[in-house]
Amino acid sequence: MGARMDLIAGETNDILLAVAVDDWEGLRDRGRFPAHLALGAGLDPTWLDLFSEATRAVTGSSDPEDFLGACSELDGPNDIGDRTVERIDRAWLAAVARITDHEVDAVAARWIDLLDEEYGELMPREGVPWVRRLAAEVVGFARAAQNAADVLFAWSL
Repeated sequence: MGARMDLIAGETNDILLAVAVDDWEGLRDRGRFPAHLALGAGLDPTWLDLFSEATRAVTGSSDPEDFLGACSELDGPNDIGDRTVERIDRAWLAAVARITDHEVDAVAARWIDLLDEEYGELMPREGVPWVRRLAAEVVGFARAAQNAADVLFAWSL
């Protein structure tokens, strides 16, 4: 199994069960899971740290904190097979949800610059629309997840 990162909103036990049995299709059920964002392979959690940094730069705010700092261990088991599951702090979600539609493009542009600085040029500039879409998807996820019982980060590298 390759690298995988997912942000999932819903009841903790439902999320853990879905992750444990690899029910990724079931995560589309908005009655059980108000939001799910599959971040895919090729990314690692530091990408979301850089997203947080880009957000701070664009909004001029001290929020959101780095993503990894906003994740904490669950009470009880947090290893589901080869995946680790952590809780995402509500303050991180709220700060991301506050990014305006107008700011999303600027956050994405700054995120791309930070990714290039950290990892070297990822791709030619004309090939980065997916990062812009991903920035909008992260914001959309945060907005949809705000009223969920819990929001978890399931990942494996």
